[in-house]
Amino acid sequence: MYFTDRGIEELADRRGEEQVTLEWVSDQLRTFVDLNPEFEIPVERLASWLARLDDDELDDE
Repeated sequence: MYFTDRGIEELADRRGEEQVTLEWVSDQLRTFVDLNPEFEIPVERLASWLARLDDDELDDE
């Protein structure tokens, strides 16, 4: 596996017709952190940031 700056496009190409859901992504993140615990804090920060996006949007209204 290799990393590119086109990760989303590569993911879509590799998954083909299979729909990538938020649940699938969260399961993959959980698996990734279980296999690579050194990334636990950044993934937790990402999850917190994503959870708070709605709060920021509500503040703008």
